Order: sequence, then structure tokens, then C-alpha cells
Amino acid sequence: MSNQEQQQEEVEVLQSIYDGDPNFKQVNPTTYQYKFGEEGSYRSFVVEVSWEESYPEVPATVNLDVFYNKHLVDSVRSAIKSGLEEQMADLLGMPMTFTLFEWVKDNLDTLLADQPDAPIPQTSSQASLTPSSAGGDQPTAVKKEKKEQLSKQQKRRMLDKFGANAEERPRGWNWVDVVKHLSQTGGQNGGKNENS
Repeated sequence: MSNQEQQQEEVEVLQSIYDGDPNFKQVNPTTYQYKFGEEGSYRSFVVEVSWEESYPEVPATVNLDVFYNKHLVDSVRSAIKSGLEEQMADLLGMPMTFTLFEWVKDNLDTLLADQPDAPIPQTSSQASLTPSSAGGDQPTAVKKEKKEQLSKQQKRRMLDKFGANAEERPRGWNWVDVVKHLSQTGGQNGGKNENS
């Protein structure tokens, strides 16, 4: 039986086994994902298995770098990956995707032994580290505030209206004319607005 025929047969088996399982996902004809743990839990993760053209004669590719797994600690990520690679070495030449997913299910507690139940709070010294000094590609804790961008025309109008010096603005330049506002929105009907 050729590799293509074995792959087609494995696709049919996987679809029949996982029919209706919301944790199983076929990304494309040669890539499959399975989500382990409860949705939204810090102890849940996705294992992605991809097949090469000569699979199952060569091991499948295991990917844990999907966005859903961003919370996994490195020790857990490496334990899962090395455990799956050991399993694949024993399964060469036969369909292995189902067996890999089942192995993770059976060893879930052991694999997640080092995974915290909640995010680890950063201390002030950790938050001030730059990505290069942290040794990884962790995002920096400081975010820049985005300033409102005004066009040249908008800036000219502001200068014309209030003068070049912002200190010269008349008192109440940004206040709402309360009487005009109430007459437009309707102070009638006992103060109730028709739209509410």
C-alpha cells in the first residue's frame, strides 16, 4: 500500500472516530489538531500533527507553537514534544495520529505537572526586562499610548479658533451650552427622552 493510500485511509478513520468531537479539527488534508483540557483553562492546549508526503514512513511533524498555546510554560511544551517524538519513533511505518492524540490524553496529568492553574503574575523586575535580556521573545510590559493624529487642516482650524497660544483660550471654550442642549434634546415629557 502506498503512502498516499495509507494517508487516505487514516483520514477516513480519524473522521469516523472524531465525528462530532468539538476538540478535533482538520486544518487541511494533512494537518490535524486536538485540544486537550477545558476551554479557557490555563491547563488546556492544542497539539497539531502534520504529515509529510512520505508519512507514515517518516514521523509526523508535531507543532505546539499555535496561538492557543501561548500560555504554556517552556518545560511543559518540551515535555509534550519530547514524549510525542518518542512515541513516533516506535510507530514508524503505521498510522500514528490517533495513537499520538490518545497518548497525550492518557498522560495529560503527568504532562501538565509543571503547568500553573493561573497566569504567573510578573514582578516589577520581570516587567522591566527587555526581550533581549529576558532571553526570549516575551512582549514588553510597557505599552505606548497612541496619540490622536490631526491633519494639517485640523491643526490650522484649532489655531485659528483659539490663537497660537493655548493659554489664551477663553474660559469655558469647551463647555456645552446647557440651555441649547436641553432645547434640542427635549426637556419636555418629564425629562424623558423619546429614544430611551
